[in-house]
Amino acid sequence: MSQVVVITGLAQGMGRETALLCADRGMSIAGFDMDKEGLKSLGMELESRGCEHLLEELNITDRTGIKAFSRRVLDKFGRVDTVLSNVGVGFFGPFEEVDLEKAVTCFEINYFGTAAIFQAFIPAMREQGQGKLLAVASMVGRIPFPFESIYSSSKFAVEGLVRSIKYEVEPFGIRVALIEPSQVSTAFAAKSHIRPPEGSPYYERVLRFSSKNSEILKSSLTPEQAAKKIVHIIENSNPSLHNQLSFGDKLNLTAMSILPAGITDSLLLKHMDIK
Repeated sequence: MSQVVVITGLAQGMGRETALLCADRGMSIAGFDMDKEGLKSLGMELESRGCEHLLEELNITDRTGIKAFSRRVLDKFGRVDTVLSNVGVGFFGPFEEVDLEKAVTCFEINYFGTAAIFQAFIPAMREQGQGKLLAVASMVGRIPFPFESIYSSSKFAVEGLVRSIKYEVEPFGIRVALIEPSQVSTAFAAKSHIRPPEGSPYYERVLRFSSKNSEILKSSLTPEQAAKKIVHIIENSNPSLHNQLSFGDKLNLTAMSILPAGITDSLLLKHMDIK
C-alpha cells in the first residue's frame, strides 16, 4: 500500500522536491503553504504524475486551521502514514540587537508549527497503530552558531520536542525522526542574513560570517539532492532518530562530540572567519 505523506511548506524548495519525488514513488501527498502560486503549479505537476493530492493555502501559525486541515486529509485519504514538518524561517543577528518580538514569531513557526502539525495527526496514527513523525531540524540545533542564537534555540527546541515525544508515542507504533541539514542551497539562508547597522560593535564580524556563509552555500546540497535523502527516510519504516543529509555533516557532528570544547570552539570560529 502506498503511503499518504503530509508535508508542510511544500510550495518551494526542499519541501516541493520531496513532494514530487514521493509522487514519483506512488505516494499520495497532502500539505499546505502560504505561497498560492507555488501551490497551484505544484498541484499541476502532481496531477501530471497521477498523484492523488490535497494542497491548501494555510499559515503554519493557524493552529485551528491545522486541526481542520488534518480532518480534511483523513476524510479524503482515510489515514496518514508520514508527517514531515518542513516549514521553517531563519533568524540572524547579534543577540544584543535582536528584536525579541520578531524572535517570538520565529519560535511560533519553527517550534510551535512543528508541535501543531504533529499534535493534529498523532490521534489518527495512534488509532492506526503506525505512522512516522519527521521534523526538519538543523545542524545548529545540535551545534550552536554565533549570530544565530534565536534560530539555533528554536531548532534546539524542535530537537527536544521530538526526542521527548519519542517515549510517549513509540508504544503506539509511531516512529519519530529528526532531519538535521547544515546548509541547503536555497534562498532561505540569504534572506535571513540582514546586516546590522555600521555602528554596531558586531558589524565587521557579522560581515565576515555572512561572506563565509555565502561561500559555503555555493557547495552545499541542492534541494533536489536533499529531497532524495529525505525520501529515503520517509520510505524507511524504522528510521534513525538523528539523520544528517551528507557525510560531511555526520563527520562534523562526530568530531564535535569527541573533541574538547576549547578545540571545537576554535575550529568553528576559524571556519566561519570570525576568530
